[in-house]
Amino acid sequence: MKKKYTISPKDVEEWSTFIENLNNIENKDSDYSKKKKENKNLLKLDLHGLSLAEANNTVTKFINDSFKKNYKKLLIITGKGLRSKVYNDPYRSKKMSILKNSVPDYIESNEDLSKKIKKISQASLQDGGDGAFYIFLK
Repeated sequence: MKKKYTISPKDVEEWSTFIENLNNIENKDSDYSKKKKENKNLLKLDLHGLSLAEANNTVTKFINDSFKKNYKKLLIITGKGLRSKVYNDPYRSKKMSILKNSVPDYIESNEDLSKKIKKISQASLQDGGDGAFYIFLK
């Protein structure tokens, strides 16, 4: 048989105070809907787990499709390369994250893609920081 838990007078008082002051509590859903509206025209692509060749092919298709659909801002998530197999290879630099650095270079060096892009910049912390970047399309 379960023991009955009796509520202390202090708990009852705190709960009553909480219920009376619900207006002071921030509505997290309103903040979420505002962010959702801001990111409505933001298209995301996550490249985690892809090889460099797969990532470049995926990015090319993603940018071309997004350009055709008139998107203006893209977010590409590469990751920081912390779990890369580079650490096991003595012939590769541990300071160079493969996708993080190579994908933006590939985009800028590809004539077809660079014609469609205004600029590439690092993503804000909430969108991935060092492990992601934005592409602004023309």
